[in-house]
Parts: sequence; structure tokens; C-alpha cells
Amino acid sequence: MELRDEILRENSKEHTEALAGWVGGNPKRLAQLVALFLKDEYRVVQRAAWILSYVGDKHPRLMEPHLAAMVERMGHPGIPVAVKRNVVRILRDMPIPEDLQGPVMDFCFRFLEDPKETVAVKAFSMTILGRLAKIYPDIRNEIVMLIEDHLREGATPGIRSRGMKTLKELAALKNGKLS
Repeated sequence: MELRDEILRENSKEHTEALAGWVGGNPKRLAQLVALFLKDEYRVVQRAAWILSYVGDKHPRLMEPHLAAMVERMGHPGIPVAVKRNVVRILRDMPIPEDLQGPVMDFCFRFLEDPKETVAVKAFSMTILGRLAKIYPDIRNEIVMLIEDHLREGATPGIRSRGMKTLKELAALKNGKLS
């Protein structure tokens, strides 16, 4: 199969799931997908990001060799929101390697601070930062402040829900109830 052509053939959830199934647990196929995600034109990158998120859900360990490049990609100016959304979606549910924790933390704080950022990217960023606060308790107060700012500013239901949950987890962390 010519993956790039297949990605461009159709843009639907069913097709995305089928392509994610084709990639499956195959490292060579994943490498093909990641190459398109990192270097192709806007539409291909956007669709590849969606497929990557499905692969990441089923095969998170397979993503590990590609995480550094994916995180680095989030720093490129003018990247499609699909890149940010799907990379933070993948990172939300998996252990973040120690060497990537700093850059991921930096991106997540930037996403939370950006008034133009999408709800999904902010919500996933809150989750990631909440997890990282277990490792780096010094970031806890900054996360709380940012979330409270969002809640005061008439947050969307998604931000309100994720924000309240993260605040609860951070309070438990502060009180020594989370490990």
C-alpha cells in the first residue's frame, strides 16, 4: 500500500481507523506514518496525526522511538492544530521519558497560556501537567493558577470539567494523598 495516497484518498473516522489498523503494531509501518506526519504537506500531516493518535491508543510502546521528533514538531511555527492536539493526546496516557519532560512541560504551559489555543489541546495539557506535577511538585502552584484563571474567564464545559478534575488531583497531591 502507498500510505500517502491512501491517507489522501478519504478523510473519515472509518478510513482513519482502518489505516491505524493497517499500521497496527508494525514498527516499519509506523515509521512510514511518522515520516509523513513530520515532513509532508499540511493535509497529509493533519490526517497522519489523527491516525497516529489511534495507533498510540492501542500501541503506546510503539510510539516511544518517535516521541522526541513528535515533541520537537510541536515547536514549529504554523503547525496544524491537529499536530498539537494529537501529540498531547498521545502523551496524555503514556509515561513521558525523562529527557522529554522539560520540553513537554514547556509546551503544555504555553498551550494553557495561549488564549487562542483549542479546548482539546488545553485539556490534554492540563492532564499532562497534572501528571508531571507528581514528579515536579514545584510546578503545582503555576498549574493551579492557570486553571483557576481559565475557570474565572467563563471556561467551556470541556475546560471546566478537565480543570476541576486536575485541580482536585493537585489538591490531593499537595495533601499527600496521591502517589
